[in-house]
Amino acid sequence: MRSAALDQFTEPEPTALVFTGANGGILRRSDFRRAANWSETTKKLGVPGLHFHHLRHTGNTIAASAGASLRDLMARMGHDSVRAAMIYQHRTAEADHKIADVMNGKIAQVPPTKASGH
Repeated sequence: MRSAALDQFTEPEPTALVFTGANGGILRRSDFRRAANWSETTKKLGVPGLHFHHLRHTGNTIAASAGASLRDLMARMGHDSVRAAMIYQHRTAEADHKIADVMNGKIAQVPPTKASGH
């Protein structure tokens, strides 16, 4: 059996679980807070009162800003609702600049036509 202290850390593999149960398996939602010792762990990390949902929101917001589509976000969250995925689609100045840069690049690829006068 693994020690409780080891249950709080992830393995180095990219597909490793962040929080695992006593036998290294997936924690179920109904048992997560107790099994992960969430309150004590967040206090030790210096973020008492942090809710797991904050991490979920941050992760999905980062995924959205990285270009994840609504369908991608819905799959990540396990939701069927576009409305739920829209919560993570925050408008940012950075996104505005990316959109403008891509649009400018597309426009620059099209040679002006003499017939249109433009």
